[in-house]
Amino acid sequence: DAKDALRKALSMGADKAVHVEDDDLHGTDAMGTSLVLARAVEKTGYDLVISGMASTDGAMGVIPALLAERLGVAQVTLLSEVAVEGGVVTGRRDGDTASERVEASLPAVVSVTDQSGEARYPSFKGIMAAKKKPVVSLDLGDLGLDAGEVGLGGAWTVVDSAVQRPARTAGTIVKDEGEGGKRLAEFLAGQKFI
Repeated sequence: DAKDALRKALSMGADKAVHVEDDDLHGTDAMGTSLVLARAVEKTGYDLVISGMASTDGAMGVIPALLAERLGVAQVTLLSEVAVEGGVVTGRRDGDTASERVEASLPAVVSVTDQSGEARYPSFKGIMAAKKKPVVSLDLGDLGLDAGEVGLGGAWTVVDSAVQRPARTAGTIVKDEGEGGKRLAEFLAGQKFI
């Protein structure tokens, strides 16, 4: 499905795409992924690397930081607003109690949140144009990597086991006859929430 995702990105305005594909990548963890991405980015050249804030598989959210470290460039993460001007990337990071403006000189790595802009959809013209745009395929050899540096053999982390989450149980219903607040406080204290 990766090539379909790349074609979709091309149909939404990207100029070219790079697909890193190698059977030895199976089982790669976040450390290995950051290594592969860093090598691919270095090979193709860059000014600004933009990523999401977390993946849907590991949900660790560390790839942007690891990538910036491997590239030796600044990182500005969790941005809900991004602008680039005069060799500087600036953005807004929203926290629980405040928003802050952050900036870094290019080259840099940024990660954006799902609040960072409106969704872009491919147009028919874009879809047709994407068919003519280049998709470069690279393997580990092209990136100067050995199979032992990535995949299960090179993984820094290992999943020992996985179990299905237990089904949700029915909660306790408290009918408030004047004592609801007290019973709620007792429940929260019993669970050590307060």
